[in-house]
Amino acid sequence: QVQLVESGGGVVQAGDSLRLSCVVSSGRDFSDYAMGWFRQTPGKEREAVAAVSWSGREKYYSDSAKGRFAISREDAKKTVYLQMNNLNPEDTAIYFCAAKFNYGDVHLIMTDADTIRYWGPGTQVTVQS
Repeated sequence: QVQLVESGGGVVQAGDSLRLSCVVSSGRDFSDYAMGWFRQTPGKEREAVAAVSWSGREKYYSDSAKGRFAISREDAKKTVYLQMNNLNPEDTAIYFCAAKFNYGDVHLIMTDADTIRYWGPGTQVTVQS
């Protein structure tokens, strides 16, 4: 069984920063998993924000995240982070951590929510103007 728990969400002002964390509990090595962050707002589909490969060498960012967000992983702590800078109200959403046991191209394997099996419960991020 794989369990993911996010933390770090909150209410901030436009232009502020937040760092989300996701701790993974699993019988497999954490380094076997590609990790990602998705977000969702009411009435919309869950969208990929950022992802990192099992090795940490490959990363994916959505167009809205490029230049502002940074994903990283710390295998010793079984944790993946999402550093979010220069936040704006359009970033308001529930942010979900995702894990997939896959060594493939992170751009292909971590951008479709329907193919992700393991999810955290989500953490709310609200950005006020």
